[in-house]
Amino acid sequence: EYRGFLRPGQELVMAGYAGQEGSRRIAQARAGELSAWFAGDYIEQMLRDMGIATDDSIPWQEYGASEWEAVGEGGIFTALWNLSGAYRLGFEVDLYRIPIRQETVELCERYDLNPYRLYSRCVLAASDHGNRLAARLDREGIPAAVIGTVREGIKREICYGRVRGFLERPREDELYKRWKQEAVL
Repeated sequence: EYRGFLRPGQELVMAGYAGQEGSRRIAQARAGELSAWFAGDYIEQMLRDMGIATDDSIPWQEYGASEWEAVGEGGIFTALWNLSGAYRLGFEVDLYRIPIRQETVELCERYDLNPYRLYSRCVLAASDHGNRLAARLDREGIPAAVIGTVREGIKREICYGRVRGFLERPREDELYKRWKQEAVL
């Protein structure tokens, strides 16, 4: 259910960390195995719950968002796909601007997972003033960053350095890739 509006020229803001909830769940289920590769303190950092409220307890409109999407199963890539598809608009997102914790990167490398397709507990928001929204969220203790812009048309571009590509259709969450039979989900 969408609440507001999305239009070309708006900035996309991510509040929270990509893949963090999925990596936390993997670390919980695999702490013993991970201790062969990571120090105990590092595993403790992986286990920290840093998800943000994805319900309407945060006054997104008051903070300057015109529309927002909870990022959950399928990660930030699924949320981007869903939000842009609902409005039949495209976007350009800089992969390097998406907030992600180093612990998530390393855990995903260890298990050959894509952190941008991994379960998250964060929010994707659109705003006419993305930097103001991100700054407001930061003041509230919520890590946030402008990750891209909404575009005319339906092109869903992901940029990383000088390389440009297009976002593929959503796939099953990376958690299912290895742990379908386990209680990680």
